[in-house]
Amino acid sequence: MQTNQFFRFAGTAALLCSLQMAAAAADTAIYTIQGSGSASSLVGSKVTTTGVVTKLNNNGFFIQDVTGDGNASTSDGIFVFSTAYTPSVGSLVRVAATVLEFNVGAAGNSGTLNNPLTELGTVTAVTTLGSGYVVAPTDVTLPLSNGDTLERYEGMLVRVMGPLTVQQNYFQARYGQLTIGAGGRHETPTNRYRPGAQAAAMADLQARSRFLLDDGSSAQNRNPTPYQGSNGLPRAGDAVDAITGVLDFGLATSSNLGAGLYRVHPTATPTFSVTNPRPAAPPTVGGNIRVGSMNVLNFFTTFTDGRTASGQTGQGCSMGGVVSASNCRGANNLQEFLRQRSKIVQAIAGLNADAVGLMEVQNNGNTAVQNLIDALNAQLGAGTYAAVAVPSEGAGDDAIRVAMIYKPARLSVVGVPLSDVASINNRPPLAQTFAALNGERFSLFVNHLKSKGSCPAPTDADAAGNVDGGDGQGCWNARRVQQAQQLRRFVAQVQSLGGTNDALVIGDLNAYGQEDPIYDLTSSGFVDQMGRFSALSYSYVFDGGAGRLDHGISSASMSAKIAAAAHWHIDADESLAHDYNLEFKQPACAACAPDPYDGAVPFRASDHDPAVIGLNLYKIIGGTAGRDVLR
Repeated sequence: MQTNQFFRFAGTAALLCSLQMAAAAADTAIYTIQGSGSASSLVGSKVTTTGVVTKLNNNGFFIQDVTGDGNASTSDGIFVFSTAYTPSVGSLVRVAATVLEFNVGAAGNSGTLNNPLTELGTVTAVTTLGSGYVVAPTDVTLPLSNGDTLERYEGMLVRVMGPLTVQQNYFQARYGQLTIGAGGRHETPTNRYRPGAQAAAMADLQARSRFLLDDGSSAQNRNPTPYQGSNGLPRAGDAVDAITGVLDFGLATSSNLGAGLYRVHPTATPTFSVTNPRPAAPPTVGGNIRVGSMNVLNFFTTFTDGRTASGQTGQGCSMGGVVSASNCRGANNLQEFLRQRSKIVQAIAGLNADAVGLMEVQNNGNTAVQNLIDALNAQLGAGTYAAVAVPSEGAGDDAIRVAMIYKPARLSVVGVPLSDVASINNRPPLAQTFAALNGERFSLFVNHLKSKGSCPAPTDADAAGNVDGGDGQGCWNARRVQQAQQLRRFVAQVQSLGGTNDALVIGDLNAYGQEDPIYDLTSSGFVDQMGRFSALSYSYVFDGGAGRLDHGISSASMSAKIAAAAHWHIDADESLAHDYNLEFKQPACAACAPDPYDGAVPFRASDHDPAVIGLNLYKIIGGTAGRDVLR
């Protein structure tokens, strides 16, 4: 490291000098303890060392060598894991402790096991030698060079140079963490590139450009929520200035089997600025018919406490033919349900679409759908929306289903709804042909392909590291490809029955824009409308990357009739602090910070952004060379 500059009060200089000289003979320098590798060669050894206190956390404090060793490969700082001692920031202290390597994840987490956090534990003494020291932060510029990591700064006071962007705020309310990155907004690599070298290079670059901003506390659900500003600030996509703080390593997910990431505990309050403001209205998409699509994040009218929206008790949800309260998802109770429904109503009302496809609705006939329609119509007017009937083929045996609602004043159903109950589908797609007031028709398909989570055994063909070679497409990719292939067959079947080639496929396909399931469709004559109208089309943020899981894909004939397609960014960029759940955030109490939830606005109604598509369904009449008369 570069030699640290420091300041000490002149009146104590002589005393401090003699104390330092006396202590130095027995001390092991911090940079010697840290070494140049990922783990210390002194692990398990009892040592004494001296450093300046740079940051106090709730479970210990950081110290840094006064001068450093000038070696760029060794860190000059270290974390002291102890709550028995609380020295002041700026104090020069001598610590007697044991060198430890702490795996921040589970024992079987190879990613965190290979990158342990060097720290001092089993502390037996902390002696204050002086005060008034100020350690200058070491500047860090992102992205790091190829092969470089932040390991060499572990435990040190650093200043990560801006400009920086908030990439994710998923764990802001629970853990006080924000994912921060350089180079603008980070995109899921397989959203932009086909799986392969380009996507891998993009993933590597972003990994070298990213870290966690942590609140410096191991406590959960702190009051007030760290970094919380007004009107949703910060949202993913907002900017933040250079960040100064001490660096260590921690989990980047809620699972101790998940990935780890270097994190900065700030010593100065970060300054955020709004560069991705909340959009009050959806993008303008034109056309004479609007189609919407929304994943409503487990809208269940049967709650996990066994009650229902209609007041029944002791109820359950069906999954694979088994009825149990443990199969219920979504709201835990009526209070959460009313908060959830209020948000969803505001979102759908804001979309103002003539037909809306819904995903993650409770599979209880149209009971949950009708409950939502009743709430919508109470706000928008009686009869504004109606439900497409559950097809005679059924909606499968999953706990959730896809559904469709529409405005009878704008569209009329043609024929009966159809469902594809082929065994490959986890949730059968739903199809309905509509006619506009001018008689023009199109067929709408609502889909929800197999999710990337709940991976099978590593030997299974659908495991992430197996079928796709770990190329970023996640688990169950092969199954999603088969479901996309079956979807093409289902579209062809409905086209033959409905007499129209104009098909629009919408929904949560659980595959990013360039992944195999989407490519299967777009290489077979279908057109990706979301990617067509936006350079960065995204509806979901995961692990700090933005990408589109929610799609609008049309048949070739329908493509010419698409005026525009866009996502309404009201969900994916928002903190969970604003959603309907009562867990993992501040409880409602007089002593707590104001609840950021606001049921009068649609923000964080779900974890997916809704999509809206404008259709030019105009009557086209071919004339002749003569004087035609139109009636």
